[in-house]
Amino acid sequence: MASRPDASGTPDEKPKPRRRNKREEVIMKAADLMARHGFDGTSMRDIAAAVDMLPGSLYYHFPSKEDMLLAIHERVVANMTKRVEAAVAAGTEPWERIENAAVAHLEGLLETGNMVSIISPNFAEEREELNDKLKAHRNAYEMIFKELFDALDLPDDVNRGLLRLQLFGALNWVPVWYRPDRGPDRGASPEEIARSFVQSLRSGCRRR
Repeated sequence: MASRPDASGTPDEKPKPRRRNKREEVIMKAADLMARHGFDGTSMRDIAAAVDMLPGSLYYHFPSKEDMLLAIHERVVANMTKRVEAAVAAGTEPWERIENAAVAHLEGLLETGNMVSIISPNFAEEREELNDKLKAHRNAYEMIFKELFDALDLPDDVNRGLLRLQLFGALNWVPVWYRPDRGPDRGASPEEIARSFVQSLRSGCRRR
């Protein structure tokens, strides 16, 4: 049955379904596979099969598997950066801003699921050029925390760099043991865990 013309005499056209963003699907599937099986354990053929594409068609979106990893890593770090910057902006004093940043960082890590392994400092350590690019993403992100710790009023004998790394180490280890309903946290929320870590650092840095 022909479509009825509208007032201008042009037949009505049914709205076309929005085309799926294939690049986005490739990124998400590739991220999941690489996180579960490792970079070397995931082939372009594996990724193509996961998104129902021919292996050669992936190169339309990404010139290489390394470029795909860079896109995934950049996406994760960019999302984390946006989240942390918004949290920091809501703080009014240095320690509060660090607490807010720690909460945003930990919640972001837990929400990435398997992809947390992709932003590990050692994910591509055997590929120097690729690893340098991944480090550049992380360094820009970590600079946010460096500036936060630089703004603290601390005793002269406190090493700000080590203090920052201590917080990162504690936060980044949480996804290994965290379980929402059990575990050493005894049911604490990610926010409670992150704030507890920062409060412990703050207590240890009080001027005597």
